[in-house]
This record gives sequence, structure tokens and C-alpha cells, in this order.
Amino acid sequence: MNSYKKLGEIFQEKKPIIGMVHLHPLPGAPLYDPTIMDMEKIISIALEEAKILQDAGVDGLQVENIWDYPYSRTGDISAECVASLAVAVNEVSSAVSVPVGVNCHMNGGKEALACAVAGQAKWIRVFEWCNAYVSQVGYVEAAGSRVARMRNNLRANNIVCMCDVNVKHGSHFIISDRSIEEQAKDVQQQGGDVLIVTGFETGSAPTPEKVLQIKQAVELPIFLGSGVSTENAQDLLNAADGAIVGSAFKEKSNWKNTVDYQMTKDFMSEVKKLRSSLS
Repeated sequence: MNSYKKLGEIFQEKKPIIGMVHLHPLPGAPLYDPTIMDMEKIISIALEEAKILQDAGVDGLQVENIWDYPYSRTGDISAECVASLAVAVNEVSSAVSVPVGVNCHMNGGKEALACAVAGQAKWIRVFEWCNAYVSQVGYVEAAGSRVARMRNNLRANNIVCMCDVNVKHGSHFIISDRSIEEQAKDVQQQGGDVLIVTGFETGSAPTPEKVLQIKQAVELPIFLGSGVSTENAQDLLNAADGAIVGSAFKEKSNWKNTVDYQMTKDFMSEVKKLRSSLS
């Protein structure tokens, strides 16, 4: 099925905006302490923030184990992490009316897919679908072939795979002889559904020129994956097909802080202006 059609079955609006539900440290993570915050409290906070984001007008939510640092790489992600993440995804999916997706650090594509199937999610994010890079956890290889086979075996081909190209928080020197357009084409040719474009780190935006550079090379939808704010939303979304937004919806634009209803609503007001101009 055409990737734009797949997206259209998930999101009703043009230029969909996905808000982040950043889970506090899950069981097994170094920062997890059940005497301070057990699973019941983790889920309670996640549901509260999910409802704030929904009420402020976002089009979807992505649940992510962002507080589980230092992250485990593919193959080392624990069973307790996956089980806890799946529970959280299902709880959020059941509590809101907007669609929900999931991301599992670090590059846990199969783990995210398992959570999506168990938790009623509509998409997963995969940092490295093709090629490889060096991240905080070391050498990270492509997960696409394993995820694609698992998705087919689970009869879960309706779940969309959103795939980064030149993902943030990493060095891509090992494939520096290949342009970003070539890497984007790899994802398209190897079965990815959506491309995600980021800046260098969380909170850092790509340029509209970078987005258009990739968009002209492929036929996949392009989502922004970092650094989108109320101030730059219209410029960046003119070039892209949607965005995943975390920091801009948090107090003081810091992803570690709580979700702010008014900041989210103000952001979505800018998006609505852009949508109106496209109608």
C-alpha cells in the first residue's frame, strides 16, 4: 500500500503532529526506583500528559522509554523493559481517542513492534532501518530486515514503520561517502514507510533546505523528528508532511519537564493556520 495512503488511514488531518509521552524510568533501568515511582505512578503520569496533549489538539501520541538511559542497544534490551513499555502503550491507547505509536531505545525495532501489537499502537519509530551509525551506546546496525520479517510473521503489516535518516545523537562517519539522499533512498528501497529527519540532537531542528533535499530524492512522507517549535513550525512544516514534537510541548522547552497545555495549544494554533492556507 502507498505510504501516504497508510498515513491517511491513521491521521485525518494534513501535516499531523505527534506529541511525545516520555515515560519515567521503567523497571530494570538504572534510574528506576519503585520506592519513588512505581509502575502505577509511571502510568498515571503518562495518562495525565497524554490527555493534556490530546486536549491541546495534537493528532497522535508516541510513547517512548526516554528515561531509561544509559540505553541498551538492539539485542540487549531487557524483557522487563519491553513488558513495561507494552503495558504503558496499551494504557495510553485505551485512554485516548487519537492514534498512538511507540519508540524503544536504542533502535529497538522488534521490541517496539512487539509493544505495538500488544498495545494497540499504529506505528513504530526505528532510528536505523538501513545502514549503521555510532551512538551513545556504541555501534548501531540496521534493524529493518528483522523488523520487516517480524511484522509479516505477526500479520501486522498495518503498523507503519517510521524510519530516521541520519538520526540525531550519533556519528555517521562510517558511511560518510554516501549522501543523505542515498541513505534516504535506501530506506525507501528497503521497505520503510515514512522518513524522519532530525537535527544534530534533541531540540535541534533540521533546516527546511535539508528536508526538501531529502523529499526530492524519495517518494515517502517526510516527518520532522526534532527541534520543531511554535516559531519555526510553519517554515518547517511547509517542507515536511508532519512532525514528532517533544521539547516544544514541555515547560521551558525542556523534554525532562512536564507537558504544558498552553505551549502545546499555541503550537497547534500555528499548525492550524498552515493547514488553513493549504485548504
